[in-house]
Amino acid sequence: MIAQRVQSFGTTIFSEINTLAQQYNAVNLGQGAPDFASPPLVLAALEKALHTPHHQYAPGWGYPQLQEAVADHAKRFYSMNVDPTREVLITVGATEGIFSTMMGLINPGDEVIVFEPFYDSYVPSITMAGGVPRYIPLHPPEWQFDRDELKSLFSERTRAILLNTPHNPTGKIYTRDELEFIAELCQKHDVIAVTDEVYEHIVFDGCQHIRLATLPGMEKRTVTISSLGKTFTVTGWKIGWTIGTNPLVTGIFRARQFISFAVASVLQWAAIEILQAPDSYFVELQEIYWKKRDYLFHSLQETPLKPLLPQGGYFIMTDTSALNPENDRALAEYLIKEIGVACIPPSAFYSDAHRFLARHLARFSICKKDDTLHTAVERLKGLR
Repeated sequence: MIAQRVQSFGTTIFSEINTLAQQYNAVNLGQGAPDFASPPLVLAALEKALHTPHHQYAPGWGYPQLQEAVADHAKRFYSMNVDPTREVLITVGATEGIFSTMMGLINPGDEVIVFEPFYDSYVPSITMAGGVPRYIPLHPPEWQFDRDELKSLFSERTRAILLNTPHNPTGKIYTRDELEFIAELCQKHDVIAVTDEVYEHIVFDGCQHIRLATLPGMEKRTVTISSLGKTFTVTGWKIGWTIGTNPLVTGIFRARQFISFAVASVLQWAAIEILQAPDSYFVELQEIYWKKRDYLFHSLQETPLKPLLPQGGYFIMTDTSALNPENDRALAEYLIKEIGVACIPPSAFYSDAHRFLARHLARFSICKKDDTLHTAVERLKGLR
């Protein structure tokens, strides 16, 4: 018998769409996995790491040298002063960081506020920890939230708020004003903020990614989660980290030590060098994805799909109402089977109560080769 805690989960939408895309030989703009090679500096660092003696279990908190590299990264880009040995925990990707955070900091019955649409692992992580998710929708086209509605969700039962910026799937980057509003509520109600920042270096149009932890009063009540995968095109490495005060990170460690205990040793040693990439790398990264964003955005304007301009991240959300689909899942299946292009139906990222908000939405990935994007666009132009 399946345990009750997982009975309602089913298969992830990514697995379902990937399987269907393969079956129909569709161009896959679904899952956010690049189809191009990792950068040369990444491959060079990996080759170097392979020849180190570090191929056995790593320390549970991660190698001290990688903890220090993560702290240096926080100092370099956000002027944060982080104690590497006490305030940095290396995890098996950001997804394990999120799960461990919920398991280590959330008690049964605690409420956790989540913005919709959300990355699909958030809610299962909360519920398996015994927490109760409370939902606040982001409304297109600007993906703003109702401040009074958010304020009403905070109570004595609220333990944490979970937000993702730059945001998957919308590409929204929370403004300083929005973050200050959230910070004020967290401090007023003594709430922990958990931020998923895996797209931190992929931003467009001069937008600025701001770490909530850097705002006044938030350093000691924020858990910052990020990873190597999106920034360095190594999503399969699953090298992530959490940053927070020692009491918070200790709680997270006590959970994750019994999940995977240690993170891949040789990949940690490669990550140490990779995180020291020159400034030019991060500039070029933005330029590459900016061009891909612009190409797909302008190309989609020539189809019945109305693209919503993202400020950062891997994805473009589209308004599909001109096609009048039955729902977003039906449209995604039609695009795969009849047009030959796979996308993700965003209803998988909403609660049951708000799933109707995704009826006329579809998510397309930009993290693909130019030829892949071109082929997808040519097929999508066949939509009527």
